[in-house]
Amino acid sequence: MIKQILIALKRFVVLVPGIAITYFAVRDVLPYFDKRLPVSLAVLFTYVLTAYVMIPAAIRLVRIFKPAKHLPLYCVTPDGFASDPLNIGIMATRRQLITTMENSGWHQSDRHSFKNIARVGFSILLGVEYKNAPVSSLYLFGRKQDLAFQIPIEGAGGNRHHVRFWATTYDSKGKLTFNGIHWHNRQAHLKGDDLLWVGAASLDNGFGFIKHNLQITHMIDPDTNKERQVVIDQLNAKKLITKTETIRLGRPYKLINRVFRGSLHTDGMMTIVHLKK
Repeated sequence: MIKQILIALKRFVVLVPGIAITYFAVRDVLPYFDKRLPVSLAVLFTYVLTAYVMIPAAIRLVRIFKPAKHLPLYCVTPDGFASDPLNIGIMATRRQLITTMENSGWHQSDRHSFKNIARVGFSILLGVEYKNAPVSSLYLFGRKQDLAFQIPIEGAGGNRHHVRFWATTYDSKGKLTFNGIHWHNRQAHLKGDDLLWVGAASLDNGFGFIKHNLQITHMIDPDTNKERQVVIDQLNAKKLITKTETIRLGRPYKLINRVFRGSLHTDGMMTIVHLKK
């Protein structure tokens, strides 16, 4: 009972900035736009400014003083909320990882830029597939993914398999273990180094609203274990794997997602893939 009360209090504290900013938006921001724009545009501008600028900025400020504390079980959103569980690792150089993923049917995601975001908008409006569309940035120990790959699901309205990777170093002697991964470390120059690419594989399967700011975002399929197997199956189909091994990151758990009615579950395991040289 006490633990549940503490969890409820923590969630309420996170909501406080959102409540305060929403009040400010209704009292001051909406009337400002309403005097200058048609009502529909005034509501739209107020929503965009509140949901995509003010509330995320306030929560990120809170996270500076109260950072999210967790073992490397999952990555987090830019404002520190729990997101996709870590579930796969690939030992490879940067070039080898890119080549291998592309040879097995994955498309490397483009970086965020005005041009690429515009391409996303046009692809949605025109119904044209953008196989290398940027994915949202998720963070592991304070840095966003180094590489991301995706496979669009044909005829599914922008739904896609995707996997994000973070470069880490590891102890190369003996069997790889949880403690043998240097979670906080990465090589400054990634082009020629053998690295362990820690990944989070998941499936976009719809759209929903984020609880704390009502942003529109993708819904993630709850079964992240299944998505890990999608990556492995794609690599196996092209005979690109020499062996796999499994390490335990933690106990199986269910993660309440930041999206309304969203949740994720995982067995707490990470499958490490060794590629053919």
